Amino acid sequence: MEKLLSTAQIPTEFLKPTYMIGKIPRKALISEPRVSYSLYIPPEQYKDISRGQANGASQPALPKLPLLVFIHGTLRDDSYVERGLIPFAESTPCAIMAPLFPAGLDSSTDLDSYKLLRSPTLRSDLALLDMLNEVAHRWPGIDTTRVFLMGYSGGGQFVHRFLYLYPERLSAVSIGAPGTVTMLDHSASWPAGIANTEELFGIRVDKDLIKQVKIQLVVGDADVEVHGGAEFWSWLQKFKAAAGTELLSSAQPETELSIIPSKEIVQNRLGTLKKLQALWREHGIDAQLDIAEGVKHESLKCQPYSLNFLQSLIRER
Repeated sequence: MEKLLSTAQIPTEFLKPTYMIGKIPRKALISEPRVSYSLYIPPEQYKDISRGQANGASQPALPKLPLLVFIHGTLRDDSYVERGLIPFAESTPCAIMAPLFPAGLDSSTDLDSYKLLRSPTLRSDLALLDMLNEVAHRWPGIDTTRVFLMGYSGGGQFVHRFLYLYPERLSAVSIGAPGTVTMLDHSASWPAGIANTEELFGIRVDKDLIKQVKIQLVVGDADVEVHGGAEFWSWLQKFKAAAGTELLSSAQPETELSIIPSKEIVQNRLGTLKKLQALWREHGIDAQLDIAEGVKHESLKCQPYSLNFLQSLIRER
């Protein structure tokens, strides 16, 4: 890996003109340049931390800035700026990181592989860990050991699966309205269950570690419509049954659509999260379920619930 510039090498007064605080230009991940990440680092708070680190023992060390990681949904149009996360970062305070996993990495129909954490050419779980490693080196005033993770819809899928595999890297998670979920089921293979996580990821799901993470589930009380409607699923079944389609080509990665056997699983997001919370409770995993009144599948209307949950926990850190 190339030698990365660190804020430890830059005088505090030059952090802004070197684009090392505030809005950071989107960066390609060194280990996987097809994916990238954006950052927002509250300037004044980070300057104070940098001064303390530079002065060493001459003044009390300030705690590092916590890191909130926002995982986008299927449309990939979620900007932390447009979502109002800069005021949140300033007032909490914390740093914000927003990864981007582009569509079409493995095929023209690849929309979902990042949500499943693995595809023929991308391990999105490892990509996120590499992002954290880069941030830890370049911004030593940011705490990347245990981060706060949030995502809605497709992002919620990523978040809860990352929780299964890496609970030791997480302080708290907010899981918003995923369309499909992975159950703690040792009789079903990933991504429906966790029977083969050691084979696929080299990791055994540790429920005791998951219990140590603060977990929120959030969904609208009107988020009860099946994605695409009944006619879509009827068409999809016929399409999947047709031999030689691009979607079912052996060269294509497994996608969200290909793991859904019936409408029984794709019921509605409210029902899905209620079921997931109940099943987790059977395993001794506590998850707070927040239901937004009068809200359908609307990310920005659910976001205040996520931020309220996370802000108090981030401040406790």
